[in-house]
Amino acid sequence: MSSSLVTTLCAAEKFNKSHLSTPKVAALLEEAKFFYIGGFFLTHGIESALEVAKKASEQGKVVALNLSAPFIPQFFKAQLDTILPYADIVIGNESEAESWGEAAGVADKKDLASIARSIALFAKSNPSRPRLVVLTHGAESTIVVSAATANEPKVYPVKKLSEAEIVDTNGAGDAFAGAFLGAYVLGKSVDEAVEVGHRLGAICVGQVRTFLCYPYAYR
Repeated sequence: MSSSLVTTLCAAEKFNKSHLSTPKVAALLEEAKFFYIGGFFLTHGIESALEVAKKASEQGKVVALNLSAPFIPQFFKAQLDTILPYADIVIGNESEAESWGEAAGVADKKDLASIARSIALFAKSNPSRPRLVVLTHGAESTIVVSAATANEPKVYPVKKLSEAEIVDTNGAGDAFAGAFLGAYVLGKSVDEAVEVGHRLGAICVGQVRTFLCYPYAYR
């Protein structure tokens, strides 16, 4: 049995900023303390994402941004640079990071620690909370860099699975991001959040998923 992943940007393309000002949604935004924004929202105008990120940052709330795909830093770097100052946490994988490194002019575009440092030290609107950058690399180690200690990257080894245990790698990065942020929201340490992310990522690759959700279609 094989599976494939098809990115569909319909939600990002059709999303209207006016939705944010409806009473029900406005109330939810006011009450929320953590916000997660996928990079795909940057492909069809960043007005909605920027409004949410800017307001959240001004109120001292946590904004997490996922690079989402290599073509985001490659073709939408201007939009990414606009919203990045409001991001407290940035998550991406090695190919997305290398794309950032290429676009940002990082000397060694394969050095994930250097790329993470570049993102961590990017201009930030709320300096009271140092930006945290989390870069996964499949079965290789995950790199985490905080702007507070940008020259001291933390390396988290990944427990490698046997070929027999790997069924479908689609969605593993999303599983990691969801688990990491879930643990973070619950007040867990970064070390604990990364471990939870690794565990859920491992569970994810061990099964085939068949469902439809923004921004991915799994078949």
